[in-house]
Parts: sequence; structure tokens; C-alpha cells
Amino acid sequence: MKDWLRKHPHVRTIRVAASDLNGQARGKRIPTRFADKVLQDGTRFPMSALNLDIWGEDIDDSPLVWETGDRDGVLRPTARGFMPMPWLDAPTALLPIWMYHEDGRPFDGDPRHALRRVLERYAARGLTPVCAVELEFFLIDDSGRNLQVPPSPRSGKRRVAGEILSLRALDQFDTFFTDLYDACEEMDIPADTAISEAGLGQFEINLMHCDDALRAADDAWLFKMLVKGMARKHGFAASFMAKPYADYAGSGLHVHFSVLDADGNNVFDDGSETGTDVLRHAVSGCLSAMPGSALIFAPHANSFDRMVPGSHAPTGISWAYENRTSAIRIPSGSPAARRIEHRVAGGDVNPYLMLAAVLGAAINGIENGTEPPEPVTGNAYEADLPQIPGNWKDAIDAFEASEDIARIFAPELIRNLVLTKRQELHYMQELTPAEQVNIYLDTV
Repeated sequence: MKDWLRKHPHVRTIRVAASDLNGQARGKRIPTRFADKVLQDGTRFPMSALNLDIWGEDIDDSPLVWETGDRDGVLRPTARGFMPMPWLDAPTALLPIWMYHEDGRPFDGDPRHALRRVLERYAARGLTPVCAVELEFFLIDDSGRNLQVPPSPRSGKRRVAGEILSLRALDQFDTFFTDLYDACEEMDIPADTAISEAGLGQFEINLMHCDDALRAADDAWLFKMLVKGMARKHGFAASFMAKPYADYAGSGLHVHFSVLDADGNNVFDDGSETGTDVLRHAVSGCLSAMPGSALIFAPHANSFDRMVPGSHAPTGISWAYENRTSAIRIPSGSPAARRIEHRVAGGDVNPYLMLAAVLGAAINGIENGTEPPEPVTGNAYEADLPQIPGNWKDAIDAFEASEDIARIFAPELIRNLVLTKRQELHYMQELTPAEQVNIYLDTV
């Protein structure tokens, strides 16, 4: 890690940052000449800093604050090391960190440790998840009272409709996307295909599959930070909020995953179009945990505006082969690439918690050896299906009570997230939808 700074002597300051439960970067600005101290000793800030609400305020009844005297945690660098922050004008390096107790134990309230905890269950069985994420986001002109699409830097005109897979829509913002891909190369984020999506100024970029799920979550978390920063550098906003426009589709964050055994074989592949028993067991686990996981996949007040029938956001608990109306889709293609696509999460999620919930549910099903119901055919929105919780309060309650969730997440994280979301629910009820959008636009 020290070598990176030596090779970039123009970098004068660093940022150290960890993800809180909402996926917000919490950390410090440090002069580069003190970087060695951070690398050797880590840094410190209160454990409660990873358990703030969406406004960045303490949770009123959190035991992390008053009961413990707002005790510090020790934050140490992840294996990612230093990387540039190309959206800032001054040359700056970012050092991702995660939190531990003084005695070296992982802090269970850290979302990155929540994912590590799930991956240890896979490793104990000689298994390795391989993940890829698809992230949808909006480019937005928020300079006036009403949100609108930014004018094209090429033509000066604004898109007035969604243009699915439109090259023209992509080319209108070619300078932004070129700079974004260059920045991904600098930060070693594996950005792949970009497409124009169905919403106003909405796009999707896929990140390449990775056999290190912690790395995949890091990539998604850093990518969201990068997209928002680069958009501001170009004079507009980028947002991963679930539903900025009431009359257009919202943004999702879909994850594709398979699982390798110790010999590198895909345990979902048996050479057939339907896949193995292990695939069905993983699907069963994902379906069982879906009610309790809804708070992870739809963590904010605005999230549930996206989850309405017929909007390409699943509302029923189902699975299917090559069917995008279902919550779980098994894509077609080469049997060697047999995988599960989990389609429930919105773009506003914390990637660490989302991957922990998806992979944790799958390993629950694999360990249980349970079978899912029959896959649906046709339009899943018209089928008589059990439903994902349809509002924020029900999702919070389901998360707190779920036995599936209790197997995936540590009790401390469950408690912290429930307290956080109940505080946010209380205050969000006093705000208009427009005021809620104003809060979520830049944060999530």
C-alpha cells in the first residue's frame, strides 16, 4: 500500500472511509504525510458512526451511544489499498477501511463484516460464490424546483422519454461515460456494458463477475460513489434512488451468482437447462428469506414506490426460468454458466448487506436441502403468489422477526438496523414525497 503513494507523489491528502448501514461513506481526511500511521495503527472513530440514520444523525435509543459511552472502534485498511478519487479536483487517494473492536474482534455492526460472516459459511463447505451486479442509475438536472433530464452536452436538448437500448441516448452523454470508464480503470472497478434504460435519463452498467464476493461488494459501493462524484464534476447529478420519477420505472440492482466447489466446478451445472438439486436448494433459501430480506432490498421510504406490479420490480415471491417478471430468474445460455439472478433489490441498497442477504439466503437453502415450489410461467404479476412486504413498516417488522435473517446476520446488526429504520420511518412520515426525494437524491 505504501508503494502506491510513492508512485503517486502528487497526492497530498487521503480519505479513509467505511460503509455505514445505509451505505454512506463515513471517515476522515488525512494529510498524506501521516498515511503511514493509518497503515500501521489504523484509525479510530465511534462504533455508532456506522449506525447513523440517513441524515447522519445518531440513533436516539442506540446502545452504541449512551450505554457504552460512545466507545471507539479501530478501523483498519481492507485489502483493497489506496485508489484515486478522480471526481475531485485535487489529487486525492481513498483508503477503504472496516471496523474492529480493540481486541481485534470484527465489529458485527459493520456491513462489510456481515458479508464476510456469510462467506465464512461457504468456505466451511469448500464453496465459493461468484457474483456480478447490474446497477441502474439516473442522470438528473436538479438545479430547478423539479427534477428533469440534463440537457445533452452534444445537442443541448433534453430526452423527454425513456429510450430502451438507445445508442443515441448513450452518445448524448458520451463525454461523461468516457470519463466514467477511464475512472473505473484508475480505480480498478470492472465496469463492463452500459445501456440506456426505460426511465428518463436512466442507464445501467454491469460489473464483471468476480469470485471474491467482498471484492464484488467493494466494487459496487465504490462505483456508486464514483458515478455520483463524476456526474457532479460534469454539472449534473447521478442518483441510485429507487424511484425519482413517479411515472417512470425505478432503478434496480440485480445480482447474478453461481457457486464453485473446491475443484472450481459450478455446483449449479449438471449439463441440463434446469440445473442441479443444489441450484434449486439455493433458490428455495432465497424465496424463504425474501419476506425478511425486504428491508435490505428496499431500505428507504422511496424504495417501495418502485415495487409495484408491472414495473419490472418484483412484488410476488417466485422463481422462473428465463422470465424477468419473477423475483428469481434462472437465465438461459451455456450450462457451464448456470446461475441465479436475484431481481428484487433497488439501486438504493447497501451492496454489502444486499450480497450478504442474497448469498446468506442461498446458503441457508443449500444447508437445509429444501425444494422450492414449481417455477412460474407467464406473467408472474398475474399469478396468485405470496407477496414481498409492500411497505416500509411491514418490512422492518419482518426483518426483525425472521428466522432466516437470524441465521444470516449477527444479532447486533439486526438490532442496529431495526433501530435505524424505525427512527427514519418516524421522521420521514412528516415529510412530503418531494422532500423525501431531496434527501435521497444524493445520499443513496
